[in-house]
Amino acid sequence: MQPRGVAGRQFADQAMRVVMIPAALSGIAILAWILWEVMSRGAAALNWSFFTELPSPPGVEGGGLSNAILGTLLMTLLATAIGAPLGLLAGVFLAEFGPKSRIATAVRFTSNLLMGTPSIIIGVFVYALIVLRTGHFSGWAGAVALAILILPVVLRTTEDMLNLVPDELRESGLALGAPRWRVTLWIIFRAAKTGLVTGVLLAVARVSGETAPLLFTALNSFYWPETLSEPTANLTVTIFNYAMSPYADWQQKAWGASFLITIGVLVVAVLARFSLQRRAAKT
Repeated sequence: MQPRGVAGRQFADQAMRVVMIPAALSGIAILAWILWEVMSRGAAALNWSFFTELPSPPGVEGGGLSNAILGTLLMTLLATAIGAPLGLLAGVFLAEFGPKSRIATAVRFTSNLLMGTPSIIIGVFVYALIVLRTGHFSGWAGAVALAILILPVVLRTTEDMLNLVPDELRESGLALGAPRWRVTLWIIFRAAKTGLVTGVLLAVARVSGETAPLLFTALNSFYWPETLSEPTANLTVTIFNYAMSPYADWQQKAWGASFLITIGVLVVAVLARFSLQRRAAKT
């Protein structure tokens, strides 16, 4: 096979630019359109009662989504407390203690499958595992579903970040007689802490807008989440229910909840980006 000449390569390069630049601009334009619609419509729904009052009955104006905001925060925090430590420990094992073992291969394969599994499948799994056995929906089940989604993201990010740490740091700690676990905890973790925090933030952003798992696990509620052992209000399912309702006030609140989630994900993404830039600057 004869290699193409300089003119042929330049023509191919220009042709791909002609195709890719409009495609990229189209994606940016669509994203900007979505953000504008959400922010322009959602900002109008935000007021003091939106954050402090319970939902109003159907057809009655007023009220807020304070219970859904609290329920979302509680389930997200609980899911992070469950999924993030497990993901960190599994990532440490893959990077430091058994990177080429058969168990590591199986864990990586399972993690890749989980990352590609639709979230609704996770919801159905937790529904069969917890909801059917307990006989009722609950915030605990919703947190477990979200934790399963968090786990593979933290796991792969942890492994990648620890693999970026130079081997000289490990060797220097071991040469001083420190045990492997102490080297990992006090040297490797400190060197990769920015990347580890970024992985957790990305995982939280990943689950912040999930609706399907919570439909099968936490469902929804019009009341304060006094306990997570009962159906728990959350923003994503509230958006799903309110957006399909015939009431203009509920539809407006759905836009407000969408705006709130969008801002939350944006803040988390900016924090993650800032952490990565700090790490790049230090290295």
